[in-house]
Amino acid sequence: MAKDTSSAKKGTYKEYGAPHQDLREWLDRVDTMGELMKIDGADWNLEIGAVAEMVYHSTPEDPPALLFDNIPGYPKGFRILSGMTNSIRRLAMTLRFPEPQGAMDVVRWYRDRMKDFEPIPSRFVNTGPILENVDRDEDVDLLKFPVPFLHELDGGRYMGTGDLVIMKDPDSDWVNLGTYRVMVHDKNTVGLWMSPGKHGRLIREKYFKQGKPCPVAISVGHDPLMFLAAGNEIQYGVSEFSYAAGHRGAPFDMVKSELHGLPIPAYGEICIEGEIVQDDERPEGPFGEWTGYYASSVREDPVVKIKRVYYRNNPIITMARPGRPPSDYTLSKSVIKSALVWDQVEGAGLPGVQGVWCHQNGGGRLFNVISIKNSYPGHSRQAGQLCCNVHAGNYLGRWVVVVDEDIDPSNLWDVTWAMASRCDPIEDIDITRRAWSGALDPRKRAGDNFNSRAIVDACRPYEWKDEFPPVAESSPELAAKTYDKWKHLLGK
Repeated sequence: MAKDTSSAKKGTYKEYGAPHQDLREWLDRVDTMGELMKIDGADWNLEIGAVAEMVYHSTPEDPPALLFDNIPGYPKGFRILSGMTNSIRRLAMTLRFPEPQGAMDVVRWYRDRMKDFEPIPSRFVNTGPILENVDRDEDVDLLKFPVPFLHELDGGRYMGTGDLVIMKDPDSDWVNLGTYRVMVHDKNTVGLWMSPGKHGRLIREKYFKQGKPCPVAISVGHDPLMFLAAGNEIQYGVSEFSYAAGHRGAPFDMVKSELHGLPIPAYGEICIEGEIVQDDERPEGPFGEWTGYYASSVREDPVVKIKRVYYRNNPIITMARPGRPPSDYTLSKSVIKSALVWDQVEGAGLPGVQGVWCHQNGGGRLFNVISIKNSYPGHSRQAGQLCCNVHAGNYLGRWVVVVDEDIDPSNLWDVTWAMASRCDPIEDIDITRRAWSGALDPRKRAGDNFNSRAIVDACRPYEWKDEFPPVAESSPELAAKTYDKWKHLLGK
């Protein structure tokens, strides 16, 4: 049964003096905020995934985090967590920001932090809760954990969705994290699918070219800050562990894995370790993806042979169930992606940016809007091209819309009104061809990793913007005066 949160401390927000130590302390804080729903008795076979879909489709605005317990067939205390940072307040708390009024607050704070941001290297320790239990070699049995079967047409049970795939570049000390899907084949073998061009895929290919298996550790229960870093495009050569710690304001404690000395979170919940084997391939997929489709076909992929499993007592699997948006992580994906794109377009020299929003409707990637103060000929086209082509905005993009500073890029009413009234399609839509796509793109044929992008200039034409008809709305002064006198009509 779902926990009744009607008497919870709605609206409570507390700035903590220190970052949360681990996922469990973070959950306590979320519970205090009144944003944790505890659900008992949901089955790993489709039910957990369907419940998450139901909740996030019915409450797209600031839904709760879902903690599944008493999963049939598994010990009490073996839990699954969905929707970690899928509300503005939880996301702000996780990133150590103050109480936000809306999503764009968090985007701006994140982008402002990036101006003098410094990653913080990990700190290695000798032990930690992750070592409370260690299964080795023949004792490894991944299905001792309640690995969910999420969508009806999935090719198997997926242990890794809200995961961290930990890999070390063979030519340097760079440790990379990525969030890639991990399907359980059997008790000690998983499939690990990584899209072409992703950092993890590039590292794997380096090992294979040297004729070596690729060492890998996969955390499937951990601090939400790490998931936020692993699921976004961080600069090549920068460790996402250090990036996440920079937002934490303190280093993360790591222990070295037994087999390969890879860093694994000392306060993590579950981490599995093994090697990606080049000469052993098995079918992986399909899987319901963030585009809202079973978009990647079944293929033969190299498997990971798991030889170690590290886990805490009463471990928690962190789950991200993708699907037709909104899903259980699209909001946080949109916020972080928007801030990264904003930071990167400004870093490329674009002036006058007022805001960026990567809409949940497009999974945080397919429909991106940038608002500018249009200041010189070609400014709006420059904004569109950069938004389309910086690293954070490039993978699997589809639409980029450029709007004036009076348009809130996160408000679809504003954006579609600007497109409808300020854009002449024959003059104001440019197409970029042969852009970076991948297997998750539902609009391309298998084996084709290119797509196209539409850049829509929905700004007033620069050459005659001062002659453009004025907007039919109350002035800010009249609107403020009216609100002060009549706000009771809005229940204020």
